[in-house]
Amino acid sequence: MGTAKTDDLFPEVQNPEGTRIINERCLIRTQAEHRVVLVSGIVLAQYELSDQMAEAYAMVNLVEQGWATQQDVAQAFHCSARTIRRDQRRFEDGGLAALGHLGGYPKGQQRLSAARHGWIDRLKAQGHSNREIARRAGVSEMAIRKVLRRLGWKESRPQPDLMLDLIPAEEVAPANPNLSAFSSGAEASPPISRDTDPSDRCADRLLARLGLLDDAPPLFGSATAVPRAGVLLALPVLIASGVFECAQKIYGSLGPAFYGLRTSLLTLLLMALWRIKRPEGLKEYSPQDLGRVLGLDRAPEVKTLRRKLARLAAAGRAAQFGQALAQQRVALRGAALGFLYTDGHVRVYHGRHTLPKTHVARMRLSLPATSDYWVNDSAGDPLFVVTAEANASLVKMLPGILDQVRALVGKRRVTVVFDRGGYSPKLFQQILAIGFDLLTYRKGRYPRILRKHFRACRTRRDGRTLTYVLADQEVRLLKGKLRLRQVTRRMDNGHQTPILTSRRDLPAAQVAYRMFDRWRQENFFKYLREEYALDALVEYAAVPDDPTREVPSPAWAALDTQLRQAHAHLDRLQAEYGLEALTNLEDQRRTMRGFKTAQGKLGQKIWSVWQRVLQLEKRRAAWND
Repeated sequence: MGTAKTDDLFPEVQNPEGTRIINERCLIRTQAEHRVVLVSGIVLAQYELSDQMAEAYAMVNLVEQGWATQQDVAQAFHCSARTIRRDQRRFEDGGLAALGHLGGYPKGQQRLSAARHGWIDRLKAQGHSNREIARRAGVSEMAIRKVLRRLGWKESRPQPDLMLDLIPAEEVAPANPNLSAFSSGAEASPPISRDTDPSDRCADRLLARLGLLDDAPPLFGSATAVPRAGVLLALPVLIASGVFECAQKIYGSLGPAFYGLRTSLLTLLLMALWRIKRPEGLKEYSPQDLGRVLGLDRAPEVKTLRRKLARLAAAGRAAQFGQALAQQRVALRGAALGFLYTDGHVRVYHGRHTLPKTHVARMRLSLPATSDYWVNDSAGDPLFVVTAEANASLVKMLPGILDQVRALVGKRRVTVVFDRGGYSPKLFQQILAIGFDLLTYRKGRYPRILRKHFRACRTRRDGRTLTYVLADQEVRLLKGKLRLRQVTRRMDNGHQTPILTSRRDLPAAQVAYRMFDRWRQENFFKYLREEYALDALVEYAAVPDDPTREVPSPAWAALDTQLRQAHAHLDRLQAEYGLEALTNLEDQRRTMRGFKTAQGKLGQKIWSVWQRVLQLEKRRAAWND
């Protein structure tokens, strides 16, 4: 029996001649003068070897459609990855026609002859930047760098010869009349830059390094399509607000620096307009692009801006700065300060430090937080803000806030508008005694007003007519010691909202409008929370609490909790006792004596709980004494 011929289990398989593998999915087959690019067995491109445009288009397609990487394509087509990137840019800019470029130096572009090398050398020695030399020569910046490299110039460019005492300022750089708006006073002359190229501020940086410059003056160049330059339209408003003048008056300067006080403040203000909510957000933007808007070669980055903020905070003049800004705003908008809206805003804290808890209305929870009390004018714009210690209530904070308001507005009569958080008849007496009027909601139980006492009242505000159904009457609080005016609004569903005020000269519709217009301040909080990160932490530093501040005793708080629980237990037992009395009297227990005999154990429980309530009240009163 002969042996059967067996097939080779591992035959040697070779790719056809002219086949080149790109990766596991893509390959190239070349035959004669034609080439085919295959992707998973499907023809992606077919062209002649002499067609450079088609080959460049095939390489771009492989990369753009994600079939292969730039390195794989470059290796298969025997070119560099830089060539593929260049083809991608050309295809994006000019389409398929841009891929059919001719080799060699581009036509129409000026070459640098050897005779011009000396001229370039002289310009470089005078301190001109590569970009400025390229602009004057009409070539690319890359060509200038190559020429300078051949002439022996290194990448670290030397500083220009600064003979500051011998060179007049007007010969170095012309004065910019727009800079006078940023000067500290009317008689102060605007700073003059020693640089001529806005993109190269090496002279001013050297001056700052030597301690001869407190702040780099802005220097703008000619440019088109500058990103985010629209914020410059807000500069007149920022200057008119007095923020630069007040900062100069309070802080003076930050010392010798390229990014001085004015530049740092301007950066922070423009960041707010750019919706960059914190310094860390600068990482997402080009410093050169932002610097062109600021009039600098580059904007300050995160660490630099953080250092400036730390120096300002270390000065400890934030309260004075806020007061100066408030005085400036009173001088500019005195007519809008007839009604001042006061309300608290709670900033929730999620860190590791122990902070007092307070109620967060928008979350309906009690969480560790800090409370800020804002004072806004009738348009909803802020006047000043005060941070409460240990989340003090509006009743405790309002007298101090009104003292600051009186120092700002003088002797004029101002109406303070606040919500139910500041409701306190005793506080109302204090407000009226120091010369303020009040406007707030009434809190607690109050008698409902009959429907016949309501009537429709109209007022016209902001070009529209508003109609309210109101009842106007006088009320007395504190056993008749305090008389106020109550304007009650009735809704379509019958709900009544009483408003208390000391203003008897205003029409009832105006009283209602001013009270409900308090939502301008709530909208202000909402807008700042979403657009300006009002609740975000400025930094991670912690300030120690005042050791002399009085706080509720933990033992008193524990007794108060036990007393509230005892009262709740007593209420439940009394309710059960009353229900049993009603049921038994209707059934078999017709006399009270019989009922007491049957419910003796329940009565003993009530008596014992009542005795415990009295004991807890005495113990809590002892802590108060």
